[in-house]
Amino acid sequence: MSSGAVDQNLRDREKTRRKALWTLSDLRPGDPKAIPVVSMLDQIAGQDEVDGLLRDVAKVEDLRNHVVTERRASGIQIVREESIPEPWRERFLQASMGSTRVETGPFLNDFEKFINLWTQENQRLEEHRSAIGKKI
Repeated sequence: MSSGAVDQNLRDREKTRRKALWTLSDLRPGDPKAIPVVSMLDQIAGQDEVDGLLRDVAKVEDLRNHVVTERRASGIQIVREESIPEPWRERFLQASMGSTRVETGPFLNDFEKFINLWTQENQRLEEHRSAIGKKI
């Protein structure tokens, strides 16, 4: 498979994951509408494992240690986008679609918000998984 096809597969998968996570944020744990969404997220996570995408940085908490930041003359810090390992770079790009940034990279504050949001979303996902498990 070509690199372009892999990139498009990753992009599509992360776009689907992002929409699913947003959908879950509007549902209470235990809502039957969450079952197919959680199932889809589990399938996506399984594909991540098959693709071996998380070998460099498996946990979101470790991302801070991998990214390169740069302080601009204005005092604002940016993240060197190319320093964000995949699949995290694509996850961040999907989550921050439409955010303001400078040509050389996204703002560090936006990257920090993404890390915090990712953590919250995955805690919410676990709440949904737990509620689904209690119903089965």
